[in-house]
Amino acid sequence: FYNCKSLASVTIPASVTSIGDSAFYGCSRIETVTFAEGSVLESIGSYAFRDCSRLTNIEIPASVTSIGDEAFDGCSILTKISIPASVTSIGDYAFSGCIWFTKIEIPASVTSIGSYAFDGCSGLATVYIQSQSVASGLSGFGSAGNLLSYADTVYIRSDISGIGSYVTDNYTLQGTEVVGGVRYRRYRYVK
Repeated sequence: FYNCKSLASVTIPASVTSIGDSAFYGCSRIETVTFAEGSVLESIGSYAFRDCSRLTNIEIPASVTSIGDEAFDGCSILTKISIPASVTSIGDYAFSGCIWFTKIEIPASVTSIGSYAFDGCSGLATVYIQSQSVASGLSGFGSAGNLLSYADTVYIRSDISGIGSYVTDNYTLQGTEVVGGVRYRRYRYVK
């Protein structure tokens, strides 16, 4: 379906285990992607939905373990994405240019976030981090794929220790808060 300009919606059958590299790259009219109930999808390939500029929302199945490089790069009006607790890796530039994200949750299962994965996500004001690996890797401005480049508020699961220096140097602890049954420490960016 590469560069198919007439495709407006996609339904992925439950039996599909992988969306290949560049599968829907440049399909600029796609507005919705639906996964059939019982989906066994394990991976979303590199460039899979790159430049699907009308895509607004996608619910990634709970079976997915990896999101490839630039998978959603250029999906400029994508407003919401749920990263399931099964995902372990997020590729380079995976969500780059998704300027309408306002919040994102990084589940505990995520052990790696590629370079610039959240680059250009200028609307991303709130970040929830449940992953020890990600929290401890927040050592500089561009660390963890630029995850905190625009965030005013960062929530880090309260039992995580060894938080990266970027958080402790640039954010002030505001207290703790329970969100969705999870206790977090809430940090606010110091301007």
